[in-house]
Amino acid sequence: MNTRLLALAALTAALSMSAACGSQGGGNPAAPVAANETATEMPSETPSPEASETVSASPSPSVSGSPVGAGCSSLPVSGKGSPAELAKVPVGTAISDIPSLSTLASVVKKAGLVETLNSAKDITVFAPTNDAFGKIPKNQLDQLMSNRKSLRGLLAYHVVKGRKTPADMRGKLATLEGRKLDVSGSDSSLKVNDAAVTCGNIATSNATIYQVDKVLTPR
Repeated sequence: MNTRLLALAALTAALSMSAACGSQGGGNPAAPVAANETATEMPSETPSPEASETVSASPSPSVSGSPVGAGCSSLPVSGKGSPAELAKVPVGTAISDIPSLSTLASVVKKAGLVETLNSAKDITVFAPTNDAFGKIPKNQLDQLMSNRKSLRGLLAYHVVKGRKTPADMRGKLATLEGRKLDVSGSDSSLKVNDAAVTCGNIATSNATIYQVDKVLTPR
């Protein structure tokens, strides 16, 4: 099957299944993976109030520890975007509340995945910072932003199942895109592929975020 079709199919199936389980229980990147025209469209980018409230009502009990990494100092100490407030909202919303992830927030919205991420249950998102996207030549970034299916395939490579703590961050992690991430280091010196984690173990109500200084390249 076409690799591009697999990428979108994997993201759609995995996140849809994750959401369903939740409701039942209570440098320069390579060319991004695009989806085949026949692939099923994902939910719209605007989450319903009911969905957001359901996810944000009760943070997962599996969350533990505090954010780690030098870049965590950029998080607000209190109010919107602070660790305490991020833990109360789902990950699609949390990304838009973190100033250093504003470009990623635009990418997620452009891809129509805000509601999908907000409805997912127990995932880990590797979130490229604004500086990470700034390393991509403008013409490449513009081309990427103009292709919704390519954005979805790329984002699928930045998401893994399960809420990973720093202790879980080692070896290879299977992404929803289908290929794996190589993780090395520990605590505040974690690396994902060739990207450094600038701030990790950021808890949201349904996911854990690790900010990285490069857009991850599928291998």
